[in-house]
Amino acid sequence: MEDCIFCKIVAGKMPCYKIYEDDFVLAFLDISNDGNGHTLVIPKKHCENILDCDDKTLTKVFEAVKKISLHYVQNCGATGVNLLNASGKDAEQSVFHLHIHILPRFKGDNLKVFPSLEKNQQTLQEIQEKLKMM
Repeated sequence: MEDCIFCKIVAGKMPCYKIYEDDFVLAFLDISNDGNGHTLVIPKKHCENILDCDDKTLTKVFEAVKKISLHYVQNCGATGVNLLNASGKDAEQSVFHLHIHILPRFKGDNLKVFPSLEKNQQTLQEIQEKLKMM
């Protein structure tokens, strides 16, 4: 897509701090430079988000996410990773090209990445009835 910033990065029309690349996936540092090693993993093929991504592409993205995450833990001193994704405007997606955030975690980094959620007013049984797939 011509107006997609991530497609421009894939096409080499915009620079990035590349971490990993293969035939299907590109991973690069997030320009926000928040968190040590905050990495975005994207498919080279344009998909808006996880909801419209084909299974093969999504599999390739998550294979790369695992490979990069293992590298950060086994070779770069990270002790864990957080994986984040927003799919859809109401989920706070800001760039409409599928991307998975990898946040390498280091002992004592004091990052707080999980949101603080308000208690739900519905019972778990009520929620289950709305969401179950059986």
